[in-house]
Amino acid sequence: MKTPNYHDFYEKALIPIGLNDMRSLQESDAYTSRLEQTHWLIAVEGVQLPQPKIYYQWKVSIYPANAEGDFNWKKPFYCSTNMKLIDEAISLASTIVSSSQKDELTSTTLLEKIS
Repeated sequence: MKTPNYHDFYEKALIPIGLNDMRSLQESDAYTSRLEQTHWLIAVEGVQLPQPKIYYQWKVSIYPANAEGDFNWKKPFYCSTNMKLIDEAISLASTIVSSSQKDELTSTTLLEKIS
């Protein structure tokens, strides 16, 4: 797995994980018992395309993190498809932030909407 592009990594939010979302996290591949995962780190990431001229697409990623923001970049809970416009990624990230604050990030409706 390629190391993420932290030059174009924009943290949108660090939000406490609610009880419903915690249950879903614990059943996922992103869960790591070694790291006290108590928060969602929601970020917009630039994905550089392989071409001579530097060009980016954007994705939204959700990482389980601890209260200090430490997370495992190799195990995201969710990554969106690449988007051509950063505005689209920021809008999706805002929707995800709102849902995570309501402990509804992992609800079936939202997962269908963001997948």
